[in-house]
Amino acid sequence: MPEPGMFVEERKIKILERIETQRKATVAELCDLFNVSSATIRNDLRDLETAGLLIRTHGGAMVKSKTGMEQDMTQRGVQHLPEKRRIAEAALRLVEDGDTLILDSGTTTLELARLLERKQDITVVTNDLTIALALEDSLSARVLFMGGIVRRKYHCTVLYGSAGRDILAGLSVDKAFMALNSFSLDKGASTPDINHAETKKLMMSIAAKVILLFDSSKMGRNSFALFAPLESIDTIVTDSLSALERTRLEEIGIDAVIAD
Repeated sequence: MPEPGMFVEERKIKILERIETQRKATVAELCDLFNVSSATIRNDLRDLETAGLLIRTHGGAMVKSKTGMEQDMTQRGVQHLPEKRRIAEAALRLVEDGDTLILDSGTTTLELARLLERKQDITVVTNDLTIALALEDSLSARVLFMGGIVRRKYHCTVLYGSAGRDILAGLSVDKAFMALNSFSLDKGASTPDINHAETKKLMMSIAAKVILLFDSSKMGRNSFALFAPLESIDTIVTDSLSALERTRLEEIGIDAVIAD
């Protein structure tokens, strides 16, 4: 139940999270959930639609889930934050002192980066500007930042030309912690941007173990560009799985870690 006296922006974030989880919501149920008027909810939905975060329908709203759509990092950063932090804590238990790591660009991998101070003698390869800055003053982690073209509003680089590819191809890391936009038990992990997908593939190719970090709102979806087919994935770390999803992952041979 939402807390009384919730700020407008807090309510909008929770409205968006509910619609993303349930795929749609009516004005009536949102009024009951947040204990506000229908006019207030309609104003919130209008603002969220203007920001490109959902689609208003007659009597409510639905998730904006086209395979080519991608929210920028500012939008992602406020969504499912408690789940992302729990996932990062669970993922940290997979990191050992002395590890060499790939940290893919993403808000959940950023939360993991912020926890690496608890480990010793870590080497991190990343294409995420925010992760590199977060680790810049770390006494426990060395950072190798990947060059390339900066993706505007996504705080990361994607590889361009042979130079960046040659540098990355000459490395080997213990574990790659990868972010994603969508995960399907039929196809695997995907992202809307084809250039970013190619960068992710190369990052995964130098890792002995591939670990995906994602909250459960991304389960059962497909984005435009597949970068991690099921056979390339060793482990997933997420906040929730159904019994059927667990069984399917076991059949495929993918380990599942559920954040507490």
